[in-house]
Amino acid sequence: MKVVICGAGIAGLTLANRMSALGNEVVLLERAPGPRSQGYMIDFFGTGYDAAEAMGLLPAIKDVAYTVDEASLLDEHGRKRGSVQYTQFARAIQGRLLSIMRPDLERVLRENLPSAVDFRFGTTVTAVDDHGDGVRVGMDGGEIEADLLVGADGIHSTVRRLLFGEIPLRYLGFHTAAFQFDAPEIHASIDNRFCLTDTVGRQMGFYALRDGRVAAFAVHRTPDPTQPADVRAAVQEAYRGLGWVVPAALDRCPPSAEIYYDQVAQIELPRWGKGRVVLVGDACYAVSLLAGQGASLGIAGAYVLAHQLAEQPVEAAIAEYERLWRPIAEEKQHTGRAGARWFLPESRTQLRIRHVALKAARLPLVNRFVAGALAGKSTALIRNMRDARSDMPGITA
Repeated sequence: MKVVICGAGIAGLTLANRMSALGNEVVLLERAPGPRSQGYMIDFFGTGYDAAEAMGLLPAIKDVAYTVDEASLLDEHGRKRGSVQYTQFARAIQGRLLSIMRPDLERVLRENLPSAVDFRFGTTVTAVDDHGDGVRVGMDGGEIEADLLVGADGIHSTVRRLLFGEIPLRYLGFHTAAFQFDAPEIHASIDNRFCLTDTVGRQMGFYALRDGRVAAFAVHRTPDPTQPADVRAAVQEAYRGLGWVVPAALDRCPPSAEIYYDQVAQIELPRWGKGRVVLVGDACYAVSLLAGQGASLGIAGAYVLAHQLAEQPVEAAIAEYERLWRPIAEEKQHTGRAGARWFLPESRTQLRIRHVALKAARLPLVNRFVAGALAGKSTALIRNMRDARSDMPGITA
């Protein structure tokens, strides 16, 4: 089978790996001219962790992961107001937790692609013609005839638009940004912590990278989903006035092209595929950073889709992939929406309530409950597929 995958992010790279390893001809298209360096630190666990282990990629991912001891909430003078111990949370999920920069995770997936994958940067899909026996994919510079087209091109998916028309995003009321900068004194003060401002309505977080740089993560509430024309200016304006090291970080904010910036949103679709075209990852079930596990769900969803395509004809495989994976994705979306109120406090009262909740989370029973709720029960699906298909090329039992 010949498969065209649009989007070389986490879901697209995972699917390209699996489909090629299973003997398919894979063409991977990415509109960016090269690998993207923008992104933030993610907690990697749950279904994606299981899928990466089944694919034999876990050792490589562990090699680029970071040791994070705790997430600390700091006041305007850098004094700790609350914290969450990562080791305690990790123990509650049997140590199956990694902290990793999203670009580093993409790099591991990219470097472990089978050599047979036809990987093309700087290529945009412009048209889709599903003629029943196959699909013709129009690109800037030509077209490809394939058996299947997969849209793995993120929350602003071009393939989704070509397949279903314009689908409005479900905006959750936040904008987020991430960038990196040089500041040895800030790097030294952070150590192995994820440090967050303990603030209302807007928040910045910082963590130290192994190359000596500091990574910044930012999120703020706003009723307007519109992307700013000048990202750098928007970031500096949104977080101006926060204390601790924020002023120094804003002074070192890089040009707009080097900043990750987006609205916080979800995508909800009545169906994920049609004919010989299907969507995976954020293109069809973006859960948002409020729910977390977007990268994990991207890897696991691609793993499930590849497994189904290995077992049955294309259209039946697409239907079964959606039947199995949609309830899991929708559960995580619901978790994200339910947590929107508490993700970033909008009042001093909510801030105080969060302090109380963090203290309660240190209790073993509460911590295990929270960890279980975040990880979910869906890991059994990946493990069952791994065990059932341990003879697949490139998949370890």
